[in-house]
Amino acid sequence: MSDRRTNRTNRSRHRGLRIALYALAGLLLLGAGAAGYAYWRLNGNIRSVDIDAQLGTGRPPASTGGAFNVLVLGSDSRAGSNGSLAGGDTGDSARSDTAMVVHIDHDHAHASVVSIPRDTLVSRPACTAPDGTAVPAARSVMYNSAFEVGGPACAVKTTEQLTGMRMDHYVQVDFAGFASMIDSIGGVDVTTTVPISDQDSGLRLPAGTHHLGGAQALAFVRTRHAIGNGSDLGRIELQKQMVKSIMRQVGSIGLTANPARMWSVADKLTRSMTTDSDLASVSSLVGLANTIKAVGPDQMTMVTLPVVTAPSDPNRVVPQKAQAAALWTALQADQPVPQSVLSEQPTNPADGGASPSAARAAGHG
Repeated sequence: MSDRRTNRTNRSRHRGLRIALYALAGLLLLGAGAAGYAYWRLNGNIRSVDIDAQLGTGRPPASTGGAFNVLVLGSDSRAGSNGSLAGGDTGDSARSDTAMVVHIDHDHAHASVVSIPRDTLVSRPACTAPDGTAVPAARSVMYNSAFEVGGPACAVKTTEQLTGMRMDHYVQVDFAGFASMIDSIGGVDVTTTVPISDQDSGLRLPAGTHHLGGAQALAFVRTRHAIGNGSDLGRIELQKQMVKSIMRQVGSIGLTANPARMWSVADKLTRSMTTDSDLASVSSLVGLANTIKAVGPDQMTMVTLPVVTAPSDPNRVVPQKAQAAALWTALQADQPVPQSVLSEQPTNPADGGASPSAARAAGHG
């Protein structure tokens, strides 16, 4: 019996990137009646956006050979229950507080995850906002402004122009949904070698290892002013640490053997999600989970888009042309992240400092 439990735990740990999607799949094991209700309930939770209809044909070609890309955004909307968790103020707008391009390779055995700093200055293409308003093209604007002024489709179009790659899928998660999901898995453990006291995020932690609930975990991934050099690059490193912490926690609780907890995670996750229309069902999400079932934590490479301080504004960054080009070219060709990019990545400020590349981009807003 103990061997079976050990094997089950090892399988759970290996799921990593796809674990939240397998939570949905596992619900189908609860019996025909329960599965039917679960399917109906969870499908009703998911919001969707028809990216293809809004963007038309003027896009990079669809991915081929089995590889595909997913744009994952964390929205800083203050709407509804997000307001009490978010801190700060964006008025009535919402921006992409977190942005990751997830590239799944052709044999679905490895993922490369590229975080795009929200303060990166880019050329934003002309877009159409969700209400039908035309959004003109703009040069040298913050990357996260695309979502703010034009919604998901504009964020996808801007990302495709930046990367040269088709975003085959889109997933958006809001503040409240992230916090609820953390609570539903029982919280997560994080370690920091320096004390953190950030007035904006509300996070206050002494140095050491801490078990964080949802609200604290959200504050952790939003913290930047009181740690390292205060840049968004440092915050991105905290977000990478959080992803790994979530993977470890999900693996440790044996989610697939706990139907009640599985239901809680799936319900809270789908309530917080907006996806492209092709992913907006339990069956589609389960299909995606099956596609990437070989990808575990050890098969995932997480990097930040190489950037340098913008010549026009010390509080903004721009892509480091040679390294950024090498990164996108490699992923377009379904190749691993180049070593030249890996060697210049920022370090986690919670581990006591920042790399030279982070220092060069210090202080951006």
